[in-house]
Amino acid sequence: MDVFAAGHEHVVFHHDADTGLRCIVAIYSTALGPALGGTRFAPYPSTDAALADVLALARAMAYKNALAGLPHGGGKAVIVGDPATGKTTGLLRAYGRVVESLGGRYITACDVGTYVADMDVVAETTSYVTGRSPERGGAGDSGILTAFGVYQGMRACAQHRWGSASLTGRRVGVSGLGKVGSRLVEHLAREGATVVVADPDPGAVARARAHQPDVEVMDPVDLLTAPLDVYSPNALGGVIDAATARSLGAQVVCGGANNPLTSPEVADVLAAHGITYAPDYLTNAGGVIQVADERQGFDMDRARAKASGVFDTTVEVLGLAERSGVTPLVAADRIAEARMAAAATRRNT
Repeated sequence: MDVFAAGHEHVVFHHDADTGLRCIVAIYSTALGPALGGTRFAPYPSTDAALADVLALARAMAYKNALAGLPHGGGKAVIVGDPATGKTTGLLRAYGRVVESLGGRYITACDVGTYVADMDVVAETTSYVTGRSPERGGAGDSGILTAFGVYQGMRACAQHRWGSASLTGRRVGVSGLGKVGSRLVEHLAREGATVVVADPDPGAVARARAHQPDVEVMDPVDLLTAPLDVYSPNALGGVIDAATARSLGAQVVCGGANNPLTSPEVADVLAAHGITYAPDYLTNAGGVIQVADERQGFDMDRARAKASGVFDTTVEVLGLAERSGVTPLVAADRIAEARMAAAATRRNT
């Protein structure tokens, strides 16, 4: 892999023999400010696989932060290993020292395989960390505002599609009932939407029904073709390929899952079938907005007000896509790229 061709500003490989830490930090852009993005801890099959993942994730964070209007560029880190067996206090402290060595160009947070408690440990050796526990002055679980942002994006899709932001009476399918999906169900139920839930974990479904007894339950595969107003993927990525896009039963796709489309070309298939698609890195930005606020001394009301802006940005993206005859994915990219380019020009003049 040609790392230089990927266009990133800074890529760091680090190995700490004493703790077994093997990590890669990738900074895609600092045009808008210090790069902000989470730390993924996963048992990658090879260094090349870890590198490919961190480069793609860092780029996505740059676009997400730009669209969210944050004073941050995009970066990401991956720790290679099994978090269930390889995560130790010493390793996390060693990782914190890596982050600290970058002098504030990169600020880390939670991602797959890392949690609030881990960020508390990382914070013992670096000040460039967010997503800590409230007891440590942090923002806590970022799923709170991730779900709220997805809800705002969904309301914006309704405004664009049906002329009203109300979801009352709309049939919404929520696939994945984890930290984001379960909270999204609560938002939708309060507004009076008809909610259909799906999750392969019976326990997650039972918990959702305990809070909202009126939700319908469906198999995750069947939910894809069910007649819905909105389909909301909130679990794993890659759930919509070209064939699935052609058979979707929903008029709108809007969720919190990262990379729900198997490729950018799937967005063209959705558009060709008249389906409104809200890009994931637009609608799931509430989480990064939440942890970014921690840098100012966390205030939930302030962060929530910022996350409510997902509504306006989604309206902007969908409007640009319609006027320009492009997919919302292309429109979102154009807005993010314009913001980064303008910031880079200001910095260099």
